[in-house]
Amino acid sequence: MTTLHKIAVLPGDGIGPEVVREAMKVLELLKELDPSLHIDFETFDWNSDYYLENGRIMPEDGLEILKQYDAILFGAIGDARVPDEVTIWQLIMPIRKQLQQYINFRPVKLLKGVPSPLANEKDIDFVIIRENAEGEYSNSGGRLYTGLDQEIAVQNTIITRAGTKKVAEFTFEYAKKHGKQSVTSATKSNAILHSMVLWDEVVKEVSRNYPSIHTDHYFIDALVAYFVSRPQDFDVVVASNLFGDILSDLGSAVVGGLGLSPSANLNPERDFPSMFEPVHGSAPDIAGQGIANPIAQIWSAALMLEHLGRADLADVIVHSIEQVLLDNQVRTPDLGGSSTTSEMGTAICESIKKQIQERQVNHS
Repeated sequence: MTTLHKIAVLPGDGIGPEVVREAMKVLELLKELDPSLHIDFETFDWNSDYYLENGRIMPEDGLEILKQYDAILFGAIGDARVPDEVTIWQLIMPIRKQLQQYINFRPVKLLKGVPSPLANEKDIDFVIIRENAEGEYSNSGGRLYTGLDQEIAVQNTIITRAGTKKVAEFTFEYAKKHGKQSVTSATKSNAILHSMVLWDEVVKEVSRNYPSIHTDHYFIDALVAYFVSRPQDFDVVVASNLFGDILSDLGSAVVGGLGLSPSANLNPERDFPSMFEPVHGSAPDIAGQGIANPIAQIWSAALMLEHLGRADLADVIVHSIEQVLLDNQVRTPDLGGSSTTSEMGTAICESIKKQIQERQVNHS
């Protein structure tokens, strides 16, 4: 029996709709070329314009609506007309937390055809697995004496044994399944004496069940330096919410920029839909100009296909992206070229067509 996958599409703000359009172009092409791919899309314009019109960024039953889908393809959110705490805490955070997307998966891979800003570096290929539901991004705390000299702000970090164990187990299972030799845990337990010490203890406990995988624990300040000085040494990095967020932006920088970096917000048990989005934000400074790099969004769509059981098509997309970069005929401004968002998406589609046609000839 053929499975139909229903995808909710949230283009969002800024360059979000522009890069999502190119990802959809790729997905629609794959549907046309591969009759065994059955996916349907429904687009929801839950963004800053929606907020300004309705006083909320998604409907009251928005999460219940999303639960009806198999996956969510998300663009970017953020608009100068709307406070960040609205766009983040009324859309992104509720989706991640209420749909139990407690794994944030971010590949850090130097694609063929892209030079690293690091001298002579050619072999960067690791993943960052970020705890995505608690940690430093917890709405726990408050402010007292607002506006007075004695004003106090308290922001609590929430690290739980259960939450840390789940992300650690996912990390080591991923390393085992993909033949990775090492796991690196980002910590700061020498200075953050309660939450990070618990983090260390749980990661070490889980690591004992995987004796064939080498485990390192690095303080975050040292680790960011190692990302620059020896990024080729890493296989899988696991980090808390804040540390993982910062590390993945640095990782993006050493492999060519945010325009090339995808991510997946995963509910591993598949009780709820997972969400796939580029690491970059809404980039209002270039929105509407048609020059945003759509590769991160298209690669995020590939991660979505892999999650839905079509790793074969995900590989086709990534290979096609690399082929376009190697050909060096189409490059958006962030890669030193002058091509448009649409031209990059079209070039990737043409590469996909060619690759699939070659495969069909070889199998005939």
